[in-house]
Amino acid sequence: MRAAVIIPTLDEEGPLTDLLPTLGEADEIWVSDGGSRDGTATVASASGARWIRGTPGRGAQLRRAAARCTADVLVFVHADTRLPAGSLARIREAVAAGAVGGGFLLRFDRDLPWLRLGAKLINLRSRWSECPLGDQAQFVRRDVYERLGGFRPWPILEDLDLARRLKREGRVALLTPPVTTSARRFVRQGPTRTVATNWAIWALYFLGVSPLQLARLYGKIR
Repeated sequence: MRAAVIIPTLDEEGPLTDLLPTLGEADEIWVSDGGSRDGTATVASASGARWIRGTPGRGAQLRRAAARCTADVLVFVHADTRLPAGSLARIREAVAAGAVGGGFLLRFDRDLPWLRLGAKLINLRSRWSECPLGDQAQFVRRDVYERLGGFRPWPILEDLDLARRLKREGRVALLTPPVTTSARRFVRQGPTRTVATNWAIWALYFLGVSPLQLARLYGKIR
């Protein structure tokens, strides 16, 4: 069972430099860039990853790369997320056992009490909702992804939208050990502002506000 890792980037030279050497289990690695001005392209090319460039916005970037993949399983990894050792083997096992897709539990790369609490709440939400999100290394069987029509070309909430549609297709796997994702946005903006912004965006989305409008609340989209 062949697995492709797809990484959306926008000025992610540093994180990408650390991530790419850890993906040796992947059969394909795609870097889908949204117009980086740093050395992201150089890092991707030097690693042997396949490179595709186009308009910015995570949904559109992920969609472009997924359309080029030939693998049986698609794994979507943010540049600032680190997969645990053996993660692609666990994904293959989960899919072979009948999962249509899924993701991982999460922890942050900073060991602070409020971030540990935040990770616990995110993992509780993921178990309850069966909707692991983009910073949890979402994965999906290729045939299911194509049947669903893939990611919508949204700049934000494309991961939530796919996760909600995916769980209607069958069993969603939530895997361990957790991925490690960057806490940079929480640290930079502060926990109160970050959580308040996230909840406001989700609430407005469920009330029917367009993700294109909501992207303005989120700020810089990567």
